[in-house]
Amino acid sequence: MKKRKTTDRTSIRLARKLWTNLSREDLARLRKIATQYAFSVGAGDLIYLNNGWYVTHTGLIGLARRKRCSGIHVEAVDSLCDSAANRFVLKATVFPSKGSSGFVGYGDADPSNVSSLVRGAEMRVVETRAVNRALRKAYGIGLCSVEEIGTNPNPVEKLPPQNANGNGNGNGNGNGSGPKVRDRLCQIIRQHKLDPELVKAYAVDFCGTKTLREASREQVENFVQQLADWAAKDRNALLCQLNSYPHPKQEVVA
Repeated sequence: MKKRKTTDRTSIRLARKLWTNLSREDLARLRKIATQYAFSVGAGDLIYLNNGWYVTHTGLIGLARRKRCSGIHVEAVDSLCDSAANRFVLKATVFPSKGSSGFVGYGDADPSNVSSLVRGAEMRVVETRAVNRALRKAYGIGLCSVEEIGTNPNPVEKLPPQNANGNGNGNGNGNGSGPKVRDRLCQIIRQHKLDPELVKAYAVDFCGTKTLREASREQVENFVQQLADWAAKDRNALLCQLNSYPHPKQEVVA
């Protein structure tokens, strides 16, 4: 019990650093969720997006492991799939115990509801969505998983235009936070020997935008903070996350 309380406090502290706009209600909700399911912000189990908490695939799989889940079965719903259009529907069944009849969850994915970063990998996306939904049913989690939502429909504040001297304000009167953030990101990449292209892909996915230029300054700062914390805490887990993104194709010059 004492260890769990310590973990909850750590999650609260980290959440305040990552998402500076959290209200008391948001923190209270986080505390309740973290306590009830033993989720950890530092482990990547939860994420705050669009003024709400979401559980991640990592968090759900970790919960299933702690609960000694008996098994997960996934199958395609052939009548609803169209491989030529990269449109798939999968059915996942989670068996919390050997005697369980199973909890069923469905997931769907097509080019219209996945990030541009994973276009062509809709099958993998839909598998994660179906499994997440089934796991949430099996363990009574009303919190939606971040992988189940499609592309971010909300307009995102764009970064101020960069001028020649690198200031984050087009009129040259910026406070200099832009270069500082970029410098820190470059330092993290060098220090932990990360792939810059995969870090960029993760940043775009984290911010929920089509390109990094469309992300707000606060989103980028939050991403850099999380990247630094995760790299210091568990570099191997971070590498697994980065390697889940397709590497940009190299153009061949004739």
